[in-house]
Amino acid sequence: MAAMTSSARPFLNRRLAEFGTTIFAEMSALALRTGSINLGQGFPDTDGPEEIREAAVRALRDGRGNQYPPGPGVPELRRAVADHQLRRYGLAYDPDTEVLVTAGATEAIAAAMLALLEPGDEVVALEPYYDSYAACIAMAGARRVPVTLRPADGRFRLDLDELRDAVTDRTRLLLLNTPHNPTGTVLTRAELAAIAELAVERDLLVVTDEVYEHLVFDDAEHVPLATLPGMRERTVTLGSAGKSFSFTGWKVGWVTASAPLVTAVRSAKQYLTYVASGPFQYAVAEALALPETYFEDFRADMRAKRDLLAGGLAEAGFGVYVPSGTYFVTTDVRPLGETDGVAFCRSLPERAGVVAIPNAVFYDHREEGAPFVRFAFCKRTEVLQEAVTRLKGLAHA
Repeated sequence: MAAMTSSARPFLNRRLAEFGTTIFAEMSALALRTGSINLGQGFPDTDGPEEIREAAVRALRDGRGNQYPPGPGVPELRRAVADHQLRRYGLAYDPDTEVLVTAGATEAIAAAMLALLEPGDEVVALEPYYDSYAACIAMAGARRVPVTLRPADGRFRLDLDELRDAVTDRTRLLLLNTPHNPTGTVLTRAELAAIAELAVERDLLVVTDEVYEHLVFDDAEHVPLATLPGMRERTVTLGSAGKSFSFTGWKVGWVTASAPLVTAVRSAKQYLTYVASGPFQYAVAEALALPETYFEDFRADMRAKRDLLAGGLAEAGFGVYVPSGTYFVTTDVRPLGETDGVAFCRSLPERAGVVAIPNAVFYDHREEGAPFVRFAFCKRTEVLQEAVTRLKGLAHA
């Protein structure tokens, strides 16, 4: 018989007490149980380029990465990341000291928070936020201070005055995400310049999650914060192969920053996974060297899928915020006579055979996100067409 503990103390660390099963697990299980189309979790339903998949197979067969790779990442990938940043943005990084490979961008977030924060520090983050941000800040013993993006003129906008007012003497770090998940907002050059000015003025570090850098649409422009005056030495930039090449299961991400910042993040990262994804790192190195036509075609394909889903959601009666980036569409359920996005998402599989994610779970101020629901369009066209057909029934229900 198993021994029983006499302690009344909960098993879960109190810093994580507010975090239970993620909404993604709940909604994905609901999709399976009801046989619904899952437009909730953001992963593609097709693989990325065949030549990159074959590059991973070749690495496996050649014995590259089958044993522990170097802690900072294989040299080929670190050089490829540095070349990518220089070629696209004019950012020069030393692949030996200023690039770190991680087990996806999620580990990069965790390692950065654990490395750069002390208990009691404050982190200003844009809400709604990717759910791991809150958990990683909590694990570091820091306090998150949300600044809310609010809808105006067809997009979710940052109030720069509110951002400035959120910074106190206890603020250590700004945590940014652009292109922004879940709203699809892409911060403008002017907005980023104001953020950079604030960071320099208040001597703040910035961790910027740019995993959707290759998914910007229409007239939007992705501007890495590290390119702005005074920011290279205080910015930790995160990237991801999963989002750029549709191999999310490979879990290959990276950090680029000045050598002292990379050294700090690596010090935490080495005690998380140590290393991961050995053979896949060689394949991602080849992916980063793909011609510009790959990225152009990738954006065009996702833009067409965005327009298909956004148009269908509008016809179904949702209020639709057409995203400038990422592969998510945020909608407002109030035109459908609903007010509670969480309840709406839990009932949607039975009503329409489609699964979505309620944005409220990405807010500290839950009331701010209550009516908003996120749909992913990184799916095959025929899947999106079927989802649109099902959702249009809501307008007549």
